Formats: sequence, structure tokens, C-alpha cells
Amino acid sequence: METCIFCRIIRRDTPASVVFEDEEILAFMDIQPVNPGHVLVIPKRHWASLSDIAPEAFARVSAVSQKVAAALRRSGIRCEAVNLILADGEAAGQEVFHLHMHVIPRFAGDGFGFQFNPGYAQLPERRELDECARRIHSAMTSIPRP
Repeated sequence: METCIFCRIIRRDTPASVVFEDEEILAFMDIQPVNPGHVLVIPKRHWASLSDIAPEAFARVSAVSQKVAAALRRSGIRCEAVNLILADGEAAGQEVFHLHMHVIPRFAGDGFGFQFNPGYAQLPERRELDECARRIHSAMTSIPRP
């Protein structure tokens, strides 16, 4: 992908501060960090979304993200907790359409967080949950097993 910024980073056409690299994965510092130490973990192969990526490649992204999170806690960078965030699609906040996991160090009072909609505290009826579960389960039967 010629125009993908992450593919350009992988090819070294664009600079990055690399944290980890192997044959399949690249992890580097986010240039617009939520907090110091914010790392992006990406597959070297271009997959735009979670539905595109091979399960074994996603497992590798997850494993490296876990290792980065553990390293953040030992690094001396302020890190009381960690968020792993994968935005899958524009409505979810994905801005670069090359799958990537954000590994974000967190600490009390850092100002970052999730904003819930006004109806969040209102619990749905069990029948609504059951219907959603039925629909998702039904859709899953047509998806090949990972």
C-alpha cells in the first residue's frame, strides 16, 4: 500500500521510534501519544481491519501488545495501568486503515477515558440481551473457525 503511513514506516520510508520488530510485527511510538509511552503494534502485512486479518497474525499482534504492556510497567515511564485499544472502523475512531493496537500507559488523573452515552446506566432487558446474543451466535456460524 503506497499511501498507507504504516506501510511506509514498515518500509522505512517514514521514520519511527521502534520498540520491537520481528518478521511479522512492528511496534513503535505513537507520534500523537495519549500519554508518554503510547505504543502502536502493527502487523507488517497490510490488513485494514479486524475482519481482514488472519487469526494467527492477530494472535501475534495481541502477544506483542501484551509484552509491550509488561515492558511499560517496568520501564520507569509513568504507568499505573494499561489500555489496549483497537479501533476497527471509522465509527470506532480508526484513522489509519492498517490494523493497529494502541498500548497506552495510564495513571490516575491523566485525563484520558471513555465517554459513555447518556443511557449507559440503564440496563437492557434480558430479552434484548438474549436477542442480541441469538443474532450474533447465528452470524458466527457462517464465519470459518479460527
